[in-house]
Amino acid sequence: MPEYKAPLRDMRFVTHEVLDAEQQFQALPGYEEATADLVDAILEEGAKFCEGVLAPLNRSGDQEGCRWSEEGVTTPSGFKQAYQQFVENGWPALAADVEAGGQGMPNLLGIIFNEMGGSANWAWMMYPGLSHGAVKTIEAHGTPQQKETFLTKLVSGEWTGTMCLTESHCGSDLGLLRTKAEPRADGSYSISGQKIFISAGEHDMTDNIVHIVLARLPDAPAGTKGISLFIVPKMLVNEDGSLGEHNNVHCASIEHKMGIHGNATCVLNFDGATGYLIGPENRGLNCMFTFMNTARIGTAVQGLAHAEQSFQGALAYARERLAMRSLSGPKNPDGAADPIIVHPDVRRMLLTQKAFSEGGRALVYYLALQGDIVDKGTEDEAKAADDLMSLLTPIAKAFLTEVGFECANHGVQVFGGHGYISEWGMEQIVRDARISMLYEGTTGIQAIDLLGRKVLGSGGQMLLQFTSIIDAFCQANTAEEDKPFIDALNSAKNDWLELSMKIGEAALQNPEEAGAASVDYLMYSGYVTLAYFWARMAVIARQNLDGGEADFYRAKLMTAEFYFKRLLPRTRSLKATMLSGADTVMQMPEELFAF
Repeated sequence: MPEYKAPLRDMRFVTHEVLDAEQQFQALPGYEEATADLVDAILEEGAKFCEGVLAPLNRSGDQEGCRWSEEGVTTPSGFKQAYQQFVENGWPALAADVEAGGQGMPNLLGIIFNEMGGSANWAWMMYPGLSHGAVKTIEAHGTPQQKETFLTKLVSGEWTGTMCLTESHCGSDLGLLRTKAEPRADGSYSISGQKIFISAGEHDMTDNIVHIVLARLPDAPAGTKGISLFIVPKMLVNEDGSLGEHNNVHCASIEHKMGIHGNATCVLNFDGATGYLIGPENRGLNCMFTFMNTARIGTAVQGLAHAEQSFQGALAYARERLAMRSLSGPKNPDGAADPIIVHPDVRRMLLTQKAFSEGGRALVYYLALQGDIVDKGTEDEAKAADDLMSLLTPIAKAFLTEVGFECANHGVQVFGGHGYISEWGMEQIVRDARISMLYEGTTGIQAIDLLGRKVLGSGGQMLLQFTSIIDAFCQANTAEEDKPFIDALNSAKNDWLELSMKIGEAALQNPEEAGAASVDYLMYSGYVTLAYFWARMAVIARQNLDGGEADFYRAKLMTAEFYFKRLLPRTRSLKATMLSGADTVMQMPEELFAF
């Protein structure tokens, strides 16, 4: 099993050198205490917990899995004890508001901790992970009484939260959901229906689970305009805050899944359970997007985590495994063969993993910082940051999970036949990573959201906001040594704008053009977005080559060169497929698919 070690040096590089987080925090009221020294101290302690407590449970949790009975779900051995330690150490409250019992640290620190925890043990990290979305939703839309009843316990980690959206017949088309909410005389609602694919929907880690549930009121409009949002706790809460009776929320079964075996994916039956309306009637989907956007960034972290985890395992193996001789002559003349890291194809896979994990880290941390600006910045700053997040969140979620899965497969390939054997742990990463392209909106759904809603729907304004940032960066960095990166980035950015316009014009004539181009468009957008961050990192690395950590910066510069010469050129084929038109996808009659 790969031994996870938090990449603290690279985390500090992105946080302090690329994003200049300390200076950003000084300008955000309430975050002034988040100095570089404090951030580093928190990350070091977080690394100890994730490496020493969570990582050792990763393989055993996969092998043991969760167990269902009529009494509830039992998590794998050690999971409950790890969660108790997690709560005792205050990690759930790290980035939560002080008013709700949190520590008031920036969202960025929470995301960094989530990366470490997810890389160490993604299945375990999902249990507290969904609580963040529940907290955000109640903070944004809950009444004072709802906040008093539920928020403090969620922030402390004493309770966990879930989101309950989909049903067996509707999948991602939530306009078809049937769960009902009948009003009661006391102001509460009777919630009846069944929800599926509920991650961490039932477990033995906490005494209560707060479900955020979509349901329909009587006589509600059809489709998505008739959906409301409810808080439905597993256990009812008495007026004094103590737990009351069970709330008629039952786990009917847990799914038998390809991966993340240590996390319970539940079918939940709501049998007249007591629920409390959160937000306005028939505006539930709008309120739920607070939760969904938080979860989508969390899933982007999963893509990053599995790229990093697989890279660490593959790198350690490639340094030790002896096979064949280098094409340019022996590199280990005293051994029977050379370590496989000398072979070009192995290096190609390792550098692909390294480029995507380090580039993805910069993108995810940048998004987290924008979230901090949304929370604490001025009105204008918050609006600009929110628009950036709206554009970049579908890119981060879909692109990073797609390339994270690619990296997981590279890890198996580096191990050769041993990668296919479970005891090495590499195949588990592939199984665990595969879900990331499905939940919280598939790659196709993220793609049409990006192209249809964010880019074309804003008349290109959201895209122009980000490309203007790229323009400013390119104009500010004119050193001859940086020219290869700047020129390539600028060219890809110009193509991005031109492609957006061409697809938009074609979609005016035939709406299917947008759908046919959308996934390729999203992947193209991801490659250009990462090129921006790699160019930023390359400039900083070049400026520090003569310092005391020359090897770190040399490696960063070489990885940037690999990204621009080996990975960014993938955009050329994506451009060709985008412009090939919808007919190649849509012209075949349905009945001919069988031939």
